[in-house]
Amino acid sequence: MLVRGKPEWLKVRAPTGEHFAEVRELTRRRDLKTICDSSHCPNISDCWSRGHVTFLILGRRCTRRCAFCAVEQGPPEPPDPEEPERIAAAVSELGLRNVVITSVTRDDLPDQGAGQYRAVVEAVRATSPDARIELLVPDMGSSTQDIGTIVKARPDVLGHNIETVRRLQTVRDRRSSYEISLGTLRTIKRLDPSMVTKSSLMLGLGELYQEVVEALWDLRAAGTDLVAIGQYLRPRNGRLEVQEYVPPETFRRLAEEAQDMGFLHVASAPLIRSSYSPDERVSKEADTC
Repeated sequence: MLVRGKPEWLKVRAPTGEHFAEVRELTRRRDLKTICDSSHCPNISDCWSRGHVTFLILGRRCTRRCAFCAVEQGPPEPPDPEEPERIAAAVSELGLRNVVITSVTRDDLPDQGAGQYRAVVEAVRATSPDARIELLVPDMGSSTQDIGTIVKARPDVLGHNIETVRRLQTVRDRRSSYEISLGTLRTIKRLDPSMVTKSSLMLGLGELYQEVVEALWDLRAAGTDLVAIGQYLRPRNGRLEVQEYVPPETFRRLAEEAQDMGFLHVASAPLIRSSYSPDERVSKEADTC
């Protein structure tokens, strides 16, 4: 059954603050894209006000068409060879300690964009060697070669989102699947068992509690170390309706179950997003893996 009206726990303040304005000005000046803007993220005010930003590489347009996503679809632009250096300069200018980089899916490219990811990591390392780098990548078709290119760049965290439970994968593009996503996560661990891996789940699409628990077990079986669980919110002009606003206590219960499964870190709350608020705990745990 569809629901109407957001509950109080999902209401967020409008973007304000000195750091918010600084990030906005810098991304525009350096012609950089962010997933914060492109996905209409509800945490943009909080993150940007604290100097956290998730860069979006490989253009604005995605070659896939997932029903829940606000990112543009259509013919993509060619990769920008100057993008890695512009991101590195922005990271340095903002003094970022934690850097999150994601992209649209680029099925049109021979390496699916893997080379651009590696170039961005190398550019950031050259100018900000102490920054923690987290990558959130498409499934890469579970390609060992393309995933290997990214793994060799040695990010501190390498993530790929399974998005939802097995039964509801039809909300994703037909070229995506539960098994392909698990295969991507398994391939990362096979290529580098020490790599810290991450995935995330959206709730509120009509999933059952036990289905979420089963998905968490599947992620652990694939070697996933970190997991984020948040509420799906329909973006402006989005095609997919919210089926349920999941209460905070359910997120807390899932966090306890996931911790008992052995995840190194669990972020589970209505406004959690896969790239939301990278913290010191994850950085310390990455050192031990």
